[in-house]
Parts: sequence; structure tokens; C-alpha cells
Amino acid sequence: MDDRKYNKNRWWIYTSKIKIMAFLQFKNVGIKAMSACVPKNISSNYDLGYLIPEDEIEKTINSIGIKEKRFVDSNVCSSDLCVKAAEKLFEDNNIDRSSIDMVLFLSQTADYRIPATAPIIQHRLGLPQTTASLDLNLGCSGFVYGLSTAFSYASIEGIDRVLLLVGETFSKIVNPKDKVNAPLYGDAGTATLIEKENKSSSYFLLNSDGKGENAVKIPSGGYRNPVKVDDLEERLREEGNIRSNLDVYMNGMDVFNFAIRVVPRGVKEIMKKVDLSVEAIDYLVFHQANKFMTDFFVKRLKINDSKVPYCIGKYGNTSAASIPLTIVSELFDTDISNNKIIMSGFGAGLSWGTALVIPRDLSISKIIEY
Repeated sequence: MDDRKYNKNRWWIYTSKIKIMAFLQFKNVGIKAMSACVPKNISSNYDLGYLIPEDEIEKTINSIGIKEKRFVDSNVCSSDLCVKAAEKLFEDNNIDRSSIDMVLFLSQTADYRIPATAPIIQHRLGLPQTTASLDLNLGCSGFVYGLSTAFSYASIEGIDRVLLLVGETFSKIVNPKDKVNAPLYGDAGTATLIEKENKSSSYFLLNSDGKGENAVKIPSGGYRNPVKVDDLEERLREEGNIRSNLDVYMNGMDVFNFAIRVVPRGVKEIMKKVDLSVEAIDYLVFHQANKFMTDFFVKRLKINDSKVPYCIGKYGNTSAASIPLTIVSELFDTDISNNKIIMSGFGAGLSWGTALVIPRDLSISKIIEY
């Protein structure tokens, strides 16, 4: 660890084991509206008898907390779910499309390698050509990172409204014969509208540790390891799992050990930074990795579990989309204006981020299906 000192433009906070960096504070920017779209197709984990012994299915479901997930049809992409969510957001909030200054699309399952998906979405949504468009690629910490990026743009002169679209279709990259991943992942798309306002402050802690790159990975298909013919071949892997080199791999134990080390610490750090007690938190929204893990966080942080919403049981792990999906699906009928909400995302990269937001007059649309 280096001996970097305080810099007036950044905060560098050191702990005994982990350097917490990139502490960001935004004033006069907030979340205006949120919406989400999930596929109509339901995949039940009770139907995994072909993969998991029948007498272990109930135990598996109770451990991960996932009874079912939603899967897209083969011709539907994450951008399609995000576009549907955005249309719902526009309709419910009477949003003038010409008022959108920027579109951010965050996904690891984009439409193409080239071109970026955000400009395509700009056109599909009928947004003006003056709309800036940008793709972001990050895993399960993605919503927190994407939200900080949206806040950054919305806080500068010339940009008043940013549409953040976060969606994943992991059903396209998870091998159904992979006992680790098949029970976990589902598909979803979300839309979040960020705009200038005069009422709130928000705080972010962003971190990464690239030495853990192999914990969650698709080995081939990029430009480090271009696709070869044998990459398409399904092979028997560790502990009887089957997948190709174009399917996602996850070392569950590595991810678990990483998460229990950094996630509670990140939540405590952001509370300490803003002088907030655990009792003062209204909601703590975790990335929906699996319920065993998040239950561990709840106990470690000693927070009332009624303040920790879950949607994992009916939608599974939707990667970067899971935090906004949880808010939309579980807090739709709840007035969370002026609530102190901490969000915590963590996963592939390795990467993790924690945010404290206090929404003012936030509109949450009812979740829709496509």
C-alpha cells in the first residue's frame, strides 16, 4: 500500500486492510423516476431435476433464495427490456423526450461489439440527435457505478437530464448444464431518470481489485482470446459442471469470500463518512447475488431485516439490474421520498460500489413484462 496523502479534489481513506478510494459527493442532482421490465417467461428452479438431485433442490432453493427467474426469448436483448422500461417511465411521468440530454446504457450483454448500443437506443426511443449516448460495461456493481456516472454528467453545465438504462440477459451466456450458474441468473431491464434539482446530496464509494479478474469470467470471445472453433464445444468442468468457453464462469467461493470482506465494510465506511447511524438508514438495497450472502451482510451490519428488500426469489440474480429492479418491484407502493437509501453492488472485476441517496419526489412505475 502506498502512502498517498489527502488531496483537496479527492478523498483517500485508509483502513487496516483495504484502501477505500473515490469518495464522490454530488449536490443538486437526484433521481426523478425509475421503472423496470422483466420477460414474461418464467423458469422455475424446481424444474432443475435434470441438473440437481431431486432431494437437493429444496435445499438449494432455500440457500440461494431463488425459486424462479425470468428468461427472454432468443430474439430479445437486454436493450429491448430497457427500451420498454424507458417507454413506461416516459409515459408515467409525461417526459418530453427532447429534454433528455444523455443516454447511458450499462450492460455486459449489449447488442453488438460494434456499434455501441446506446446510440441505437437513442434512435429507437425517438430522442433528438442532440442526445449524447454512451455504453458502459460492468458487472454486478454496475448500477452504483452507472448512477455515479449519470450524476457526474447531470451535475455539469449543459446536461440537465440523464437516462440511465441498466439491463442484462444472462440467460444467453449461462449454460443450462452449469450447476453453479443455472439456478442463479435471470434477465431484466431498468430505466432511471437523473436530473438537476435543488434539494439533495448523494454520496458514492467506488472500488476495484483487478487481481480477482478470474472469479467471474467468459474466457473467450474478446480480443485477448478471440473465438476459435473449439470454444463452442461444451466440456465437462469442475464438479461436473458443463459449459463452453463462451459461457460465463463463476467461482462462487471466491466471490463469496470477496463480498463478505468488502461489502459490510463499504456500507460502514459510507455511513461513517456522512455521520449516519445504522438506525437512521431507511433502506439498504443490496445487489441480489443470493440470499445466504445478503442475510450474512444483514447480520454483520446489525440492521433490521425489514429495511432490506429482496426480489431475488422471483427474479433471480439479474446482475447490474438487480438494485433498481429491487427498488421498483418491492418499493413501488411505498413513498420513499426523503428516505435515506444505501445501495451496495459487488461482483465481476472484481468491483464494488456503495451509494447513499436521498430521493426527493421519486416516481416509481409499476413493473412491466415483455
